[in-house]
Amino acid sequence: MTEITLYHNPACETSRNTLALIRNSGVEPAIILYLEMPPTRDALKKLIADMGISVDKLLRKNTEPYTKMGLAAGRFSDDQLLDAMLAYPILINRPVVVTSLGTRLCRPSERVLDILPSPQRGAFAKEDGEVVIDERGNRVSQ
Repeated sequence: MTEITLYHNPACETSRNTLALIRNSGVEPAIILYLEMPPTRDALKKLIADMGISVDKLLRKNTEPYTKMGLAAGRFSDDQLLDAMLAYPILINRPVVVTSLGTRLCRPSERVLDILPSPQRGAFAKEDGEVVIDERGNRVSQ
């Protein structure tokens, strides 16, 4: 059985599209509603390390806490940014997907296709109507 974990916000269209692409590969992922159950500090650090990105690349910038805390100033350490994300999980960009093939911030949602162990099983279009997968399960070039 393929194990996939999705750090998910059901209110986010990109997160919903990512979940649908995972399901289109025939897998039901473990879903972590990270706004309700934020990852621990160690888990968050591991996700960042596994993605090979800097802490600030996982920081969601178009949120009220980001603006109110002045996080754009660039004067905060990685530890301070982690503290902010743990205090305000809305600051954690999403969706993050973990599979046996890697860990990715899936923005845009099609980035999940690079780490899904199983192929797509049929056609898929995003909520906005953009076709991503054709009827044979192949990725559509954009």
